[in-house]
Amino acid sequence: MTTPFKHGKVTFRWCDTCGTLVLGRECETCGSESREFRVSAPGDLRPCLGKGVGVVKGLFMKHFGSAYFIGRRPIFLNKVPGEDRSDEIIVDGRIVGLIRFSLVENDFVLELRIEGALFLARSAKKGIVTIDPPSGHLKGKSIPGDRVLDARGSFRQGDPLIVLAGNLVCSGVARVPSDSLKTSEKAIGIRDVSKGGITSSKKESDWDDFVKANSSHLSGLESRAVSDVKSYVGNSKLPVTLSFSGGKDSLACYGIAKKVLKKFTLMFINTGLEFPETIEYVRDFSAKNQIELIQADAGESFWEQVGSFGPPAKDFRWCCKVCKLAPLTSLIESRFPEGTITIEGNRIYESFARAGISFVENNPFVPNQVILNPIRNWRAIDVWGYIWYRRLEYNPLYEEDFERIGCYLCPSCLASEWKATEYLHPALSGRWNEYLNRWAKETGVGREFISHGFWRWKVLPPKMRQLAEQLRLSVPQARADRIALKLVKGVSPCATGGYSIEGIASIPRKRDFAKVAEMLKTVGKVRYSDEYEIALVKSGETTAKIFGGGQVLATGPNPDQAERMFEASVKAFLRSQLCAVCGICAKNCRQRAIRVEKDGPTVDDALCSHCGKCTEACVVAHYYDKIVA
Repeated sequence: MTTPFKHGKVTFRWCDTCGTLVLGRECETCGSESREFRVSAPGDLRPCLGKGVGVVKGLFMKHFGSAYFIGRRPIFLNKVPGEDRSDEIIVDGRIVGLIRFSLVENDFVLELRIEGALFLARSAKKGIVTIDPPSGHLKGKSIPGDRVLDARGSFRQGDPLIVLAGNLVCSGVARVPSDSLKTSEKAIGIRDVSKGGITSSKKESDWDDFVKANSSHLSGLESRAVSDVKSYVGNSKLPVTLSFSGGKDSLACYGIAKKVLKKFTLMFINTGLEFPETIEYVRDFSAKNQIELIQADAGESFWEQVGSFGPPAKDFRWCCKVCKLAPLTSLIESRFPEGTITIEGNRIYESFARAGISFVENNPFVPNQVILNPIRNWRAIDVWGYIWYRRLEYNPLYEEDFERIGCYLCPSCLASEWKATEYLHPALSGRWNEYLNRWAKETGVGREFISHGFWRWKVLPPKMRQLAEQLRLSVPQARADRIALKLVKGVSPCATGGYSIEGIASIPRKRDFAKVAEMLKTVGKVRYSDEYEIALVKSGETTAKIFGGGQVLATGPNPDQAERMFEASVKAFLRSQLCAVCGICAKNCRQRAIRVEKDGPTVDDALCSHCGKCTEACVVAHYYDKIVA
């Protein structure tokens, strides 16, 4: 399967007669052949709802004093790459601009596209500049101030502009503030140029019109998804559950499940970090639709573990295992000991990680759960169209301009959404901000590391390094809360034969050394002295010595085996001290050799086969490369 995340353009269609997006070739309302327009890949279009409409209109009003061309027309958004939220704005089947959330200004900014400039050229009350055009082409050029004939309204450097050049209309950007315009050598940047005018659709449509124009398309999506689910569950006796997060995708899956099944159960994971609106919505939805709801509760797990792991990050989402997988595995084990088929709303357009998902997946962390992904190929606009088509009640947070519904402090949420959270729930955001500022002080990263969102990565990606340079901030390239692992001696030949590798891990001691020996049982046969805090683990021809001070010495018959033993021993050391007591390791142990107690796991070495399944499932070992520097 090819990934949708590739450079290029994606074609959509628009009916100018009915004024709506058409997902097929022809409009199902009037039968007209629709007009093509193109957006940036992957083209996961979604509707702009509620407060989001006000934000978009407000930006055009702020810069041009007019948003007449939008009127009551529906606005579509298309996500494109950026440092935070970046969306192409589609009105009337045309990209009129780009809305971007600036981490520098902590606010939304607008980039004008040529079709937006054409719409506004006659009605703009400000942000419009007339120039004496220089010879040659204009696109991409910088215009000096002595070419400016007239400028309407004041503007700042970086603001979008409409530029009139003879019979040409241009989309532009201010290189300098308006009061420096005439004296600057590079006063205005020209983005794009057009000679022609532009006409809008004859009708201002609404979302009902969109559904009518695409009813056969939406019905076809439903039929195919229903057929997929029916073909699988019809051959199984396992009970069916629906993972119901309170988001739009799981809501669409509810509509599919209702068409297939007489009985299924809604399964909600309360991570302890859910929005109050989501919890209320899920409970009300269950009651109104008279369908059983079972809930897995993480309680205070996040707050109990954040001191050990530090803030979760986009590349270090330990919280998902602790707050989602752990309670989910416990719930499924207790309610569905023989297993369950779970319908989930995973879509390939959501992220790179989900781009390759299949209809049937086995949960690698919950062995007795089979996952079905019936809407995996749907775009966001398909999901919304289906929700309206089946008149399903959705989470009210979408009207607050949230793109995704999840944990309120998730590092993967947008800074724009975090700003909305601060407004909606100051107590929730206040508790997290208080922790982050305390953590910043303890690790010495500075308040700017928090205020500009650098904490959301263990290792900063290029776009955040560029932001730091732009802000002239000196921030660490990697978070300061990583555990140091210093190699005293790399892999080298031993005098007695074989190879050895030696290092020191600065691991915080939170449990007795006996727990280190306990976790080493998953690596091999263990002998240890609690008095001298030394453990010896042996697996085949490889051995390792681990000392209470963090020293690890591994030996093996060849370099590869020595390195593998070294890493396995360090991971066991980490697991012993940073264990989140989530229980996932025990549930993944086919030999039933692990029992999780309050102070961490214990291992029955008579049963343990050293298969490594527990290590693969462990949140600490999974993020070994992020925890250890």
